[in-house]
Amino acid sequence: MKATIKTLAAGALALGLAQGALAETQGVSDKEVVIGSVNDLSGIFAAIGVPAMNGASLRFEQANAAGGVHGRMIKFVVEDHGYQLPKATQAYNKLVNRDKVFAMIMSLGTPHNLAGFKIMDPKGIFNINPLTAAREMLPEEGAENKFVAFSSYYDQTVAGLRFLNKEFGVKKVCTMYLPTDFGMEISSASKEKAAELGMEFVSETTHKPDEQDFVGAVQKLRADGCEVVTMALGVRAGITVVGTAKQLGWTDVKFLATSAGFLEAVAAVPGGVTDGLYAAAGWVDLQARKEDPVPAKFMADYTAKYGQPATGFAMLGYATADTVVRALEATGADLTRESFLAAMESLDFMDELTDMHMRYTPESHQGANEVTISVVKDGVWNLIARETPSGS
Repeated sequence: MKATIKTLAAGALALGLAQGALAETQGVSDKEVVIGSVNDLSGIFAAIGVPAMNGASLRFEQANAAGGVHGRMIKFVVEDHGYQLPKATQAYNKLVNRDKVFAMIMSLGTPHNLAGFKIMDPKGIFNINPLTAAREMLPEEGAENKFVAFSSYYDQTVAGLRFLNKEFGVKKVCTMYLPTDFGMEISSASKEKAAELGMEFVSETTHKPDEQDFVGAVQKLRADGCEVVTMALGVRAGITVVGTAKQLGWTDVKFLATSAGFLEAVAAVPGGVTDGLYAAAGWVDLQARKEDPVPAKFMADYTAKYGQPATGFAMLGYATADTVVRALEATGADLTRESFLAAMESLDFMDELTDMHMRYTPESHQGANEVTISVVKDGVWNLIARETPSGS
């Protein structure tokens, strides 16, 4: 009898400890887990933020419709910052301190994420696959709460320059950029690595987020003899730059975007305005694989839900939400910060949606580091090479 009482007491103690750990884990109850995102739904990168949030919502809704994950529904709360830093700070404060999120996913903007870290890090809130490829997103030693999906802007820029130099012999490098953390990284890669790649950095122009007239900047870079121009601009601005160059008859230059400009809308501008534009990114374009089974199903599900075609950034939102679902499934019923961290660090799978092999480990919180090189042809991004950033 004493043994039975002792066993029951031990079981009750274990249950109490488990419930105590659960109660101490922000954003987690036995019925729900709260996930958040701070995004651009109305600013210069809304063409990225809106579909990304739609894609993530679609995957979470699918998980909830199947009964949740280990009985928990996923509550997804999104705040719009309009690409304004003060609004981003307010949004992070709300999500972390009022909504009590367990993790943040796909938050957009380099300076915006950096501001968010100051609010999230003290509480150990996970920041997963932000919508910026800045090197500052890469987890520093001991930063267990940060995970990124793909290659950095820096590595993308270097890989793109290396490819263009090898394929076309271009030597003179220039850059057009927003003077933000995002723009400075791409500018730095262009300047710091040109000589190492057997090239020469010769000129630059800086721009405002709402700038629309690029005639003067394009004329300057042409006069400076630029043969390849790296771009760190807003989506519409990047299109305008390429179109302006063609209108001015400057057709012997290569324009190189990164993942920030790797959108279907950029490739599909009527009249072939962006044909010949290159992009170095961290995944393979969705439209080019629309006949493949996994992309085809996603695109059909997305269109059925939102009444519009899926984009590459919708794909990224869905893929990141799927990564979170995989990790939640791997934790088992006892969801704590520690169990989720261990689950994330055990993920190793081929993501057929992005066509990238994703692997997170305790030593590396970067899912994939390969760089894809694509060019716009006939209104579609065409994959022409895969590069590794080794040596960059």
